[in-house]
Amino acid sequence: MWMVITLLAIVFGSLLFHFLSPWWTTALASNWKQMDDTLTITLVITGIFFVVINLFVVYCLLRFRHRAGRRAAYQPENRRLERWLIAVTSLGIAALLAPGLKVYASYVDPPPGALVLEVVGQQWQWRYRFIGAAGKLGASDARFVNGANPLGLDPDDAAARANIIITGNEVHLPLNRPVKVLARSHDVLHDFFVPPMRARMNIVPGQVSSFWFTPTVAGRFEAMCAQLCGIGHPNMRGTVVVEDEAAFEAWLSAQPTFAATLAPAAPANVVAGDLAARGKALAQSKGCVGCHSVDGSTIVGPTWKGLFGKTETFMDGSTALMDAAALRQKIRDPQSRTVKGFQPLMPRLDVKDDELDALVAYIQATH
Repeated sequence: MWMVITLLAIVFGSLLFHFLSPWWTTALASNWKQMDDTLTITLVITGIFFVVINLFVVYCLLRFRHRAGRRAAYQPENRRLERWLIAVTSLGIAALLAPGLKVYASYVDPPPGALVLEVVGQQWQWRYRFIGAAGKLGASDARFVNGANPLGLDPDDAAARANIIITGNEVHLPLNRPVKVLARSHDVLHDFFVPPMRARMNIVPGQVSSFWFTPTVAGRFEAMCAQLCGIGHPNMRGTVVVEDEAAFEAWLSAQPTFAATLAPAAPANVVAGDLAARGKALAQSKGCVGCHSVDGSTIVGPTWKGLFGKTETFMDGSTALMDAAALRQKIRDPQSRTVKGFQPLMPRLDVKDDELDALVAYIQATH
């Protein structure tokens, strides 16, 4: 009897939790209502099977429980029952798979004229590329990847040089315009996911994944990595800003082309505040904020809050005052010494002298 009570409690408790739970999907902000419908179909079908099977077990426990003087009949086969089970389970599986396959076929087949957005994942940040005036995405290859060319674009390809590059984690998209996403990874398995858009796709290194969606609600939406991609995975986040066409075109026209990023920066005299502001922007674009906080919390690497002027202890037992020279050397050669309590995960970055000055100024400003 205790088993009957337990099963009934599990069934009714699960149903109550489902209908009373505060955890539901985020409000839809794209054209993919079919995905929500498919999820509903899945929940209904699996829910029916869950309830029916458990109630059937309860019935069997009550109907065929042991009674003194009664003997169970042994029946090794029941062809009729087997046929019913095969038919019912086959229909249930087909009902689960068919809607999903239909939606997926549409999900990877963008409409003509869709805006092309390339998303590049790398531990632990996102970068983006638009076609721009080139009319197509230019060639890219892993052998071209370096600090000045994080997307690995071919510098000799005219189309690539005309492509628009977004090195920060924030990207803007036009409202009510289909967007075709081409996604690739530089290192490990990632998954670009914008929950309100219901848009996501695994990004396998060496392959290009593709899907599309149409933003239907203006606003700022969080993008994240939906695959465990290393110790900094929880901080691999970005922002998708959906705005009207005019605002999007104005923002896009202000972004640099690949050719512009290759041009040497003109020397300029900047005050400390402007230098720190540039360092903050660089920390965002180069992914530093994925590992280093500025509020004192520990993420992957040491926090930058209060780092300037602090004496750090390293894994080899040595210590050093983290002044401007020490910070410059540590950013240039992150594997030279590792701060005690942390792992040697920071990659070597190709940072220009003026960028290094800006980063150090920003670290100094976070005290």
